[in-house]
Amino acid sequence: MRKGIGLIFISLVGMFQLHAQDRITGESFATRSVVLGQNGMVATSHPLATQIGLDILKSGGNAIDAAIAANAALGLMEPTGCGIGGDLFAIVWDNEAKKLYGLNASGRSPESLTLKYFEKQKSTKIPSFGPLPVSVPGAVDGWFELHGKFGSKPMGEILQPAIDYAEKGFPLTELIAWYMNRSVPFFISRGFPNIEDTYMGQNGGKLPKEGEIYKNPYLANTYRKIAEGGRDAFYKGDIAKTIGAFIKEQGGFLSAKDFAKHKSEWVEPVSINYRGYDVWELPPNGQGIAALQMLEILEGYDFSNIAFGSAEHLHLFTEAKKLAFEDRAKYYADMDFFDVPVEQLLSEEYAASRRAQITDRAGRYEAGEISAGETIYMTVADKDGNMISLIQSNYRGMGSGMAPPKLGFMLQDRGELFSLKRGQANTYEPGKRPFHTIIPAFVTKDGKPFMSFGVMGGDFQPMGHTQIIMNVVDFGMNIQEAGDAPRWDHTGGASPMGAVSENTGTVRVESGISYTTIRDLMGMGHRIGIARGVYGGYQAILWDDVNKVYHGASESRKDGQAAGY
Repeated sequence: MRKGIGLIFISLVGMFQLHAQDRITGESFATRSVVLGQNGMVATSHPLATQIGLDILKSGGNAIDAAIAANAALGLMEPTGCGIGGDLFAIVWDNEAKKLYGLNASGRSPESLTLKYFEKQKSTKIPSFGPLPVSVPGAVDGWFELHGKFGSKPMGEILQPAIDYAEKGFPLTELIAWYMNRSVPFFISRGFPNIEDTYMGQNGGKLPKEGEIYKNPYLANTYRKIAEGGRDAFYKGDIAKTIGAFIKEQGGFLSAKDFAKHKSEWVEPVSINYRGYDVWELPPNGQGIAALQMLEILEGYDFSNIAFGSAEHLHLFTEAKKLAFEDRAKYYADMDFFDVPVEQLLSEEYAASRRAQITDRAGRYEAGEISAGETIYMTVADKDGNMISLIQSNYRGMGSGMAPPKLGFMLQDRGELFSLKRGQANTYEPGKRPFHTIIPAFVTKDGKPFMSFGVMGGDFQPMGHTQIIMNVVDFGMNIQEAGDAPRWDHTGGASPMGAVSENTGTVRVESGISYTTIRDLMGMGHRIGIARGVYGGYQAILWDDVNKVYHGASESRKDGQAAGY
């Protein structure tokens, strides 16, 4: 018995050791050096997609051309995280205009589906899979909005690399192969149609493993139609009609008319100043301003005297998160349907009032009173100083399980993120955009671009953004170290889908967080847990305005790559 206890203790201690890389420079947790380049930089979650983006830049394309080309490739190469069945958000730095632009390319709910339908079904939430959570996919329209405003190369040339890889095939990488070999069998087990034909039938009737060749000629054909016919080929042609008929056949409501009415929206990014750096996010229906709320609260503490990864660091971070996420649950929604008090939520006065509620114990909070899950992230910068921060997703990894026949992709299930409780900001309505988790970020300093970055992972994303900013600004890390540093998140609490806080939640930590920190957090009243696979997906590009050099970083927890020239 005593020997067994000793083994358990050794195992637990080992679990919480910092895994050094034995590098002779930089932080011990860094996996590699920052990538450097003078003329351009691409950072995505797949090396082949990164190289496609780099080829576009080298052949005279700009950052937006390269981003669209890389995103199209990721829809093929990483279908477990994104695709043209999903939505897209982007922040673009136009170096000629010296201005940031924001694009909300998220889709809306079906016009013919009403809240009464769910109430008659006695539903307490919208299902995670099947036809009911499917909203209009906005990614393709997002591509063409970006291209129409900033693009330089023809769309056919931009999409051709992805078309070639889809027809000829490419080897699956380690993590994506792992996810696919879990996700595809899951959807098959649920009896969803066209899954085997879409993901296995074109590959000898089996699902490739790591290093084996994967093809998707259906998607190649769909991309070719989009390249030749533009966005209308997707939203007003045979593709939309095929999807509408398929969803109706499956008992859903999304129709070709919903596709024909879709449009993206150019929006003004919003910001707060954190210790001299302007941090930019997009306004709701996304959750980006939660990161800004957290930073406003945390700016009131002097982290020059608080060590990274200490109990005090994690405690203050967690309490700021709880406060911001209570507001997220109450106020964040489609601003065409609800007057979100963005200015008040981001004010210094409001942050001070929220900060005053934090003590040295784990707390439980409510939203302030104001009058009034898998993804890909990528970023590109070009020789002319243009930069794009882009995030794109189907939600829940591959999406809803609804793969329209012979189109080569799965539709998103973002509609799951509506609330079915009447009278809330995010309550379901026809033609409404659901609360969204995917958020791109950007940082400027003294009116100049400083960093384009993002972190995938559902609810973790605002927490991830806040951790990256603090790692760079408060703890002096370079952008690769900032992504490699051990992470943590907090679960529990209210949500925009109608859940309410029942306790103080759980702080989940990666193995790099020390046992001393964990023990001290427990002493403050925090519950501690462990999670896997929820923290990854970070990419970043930083502009060194003194030396005129781009710094690139990619997520060590994924298969990605940053590359420059």
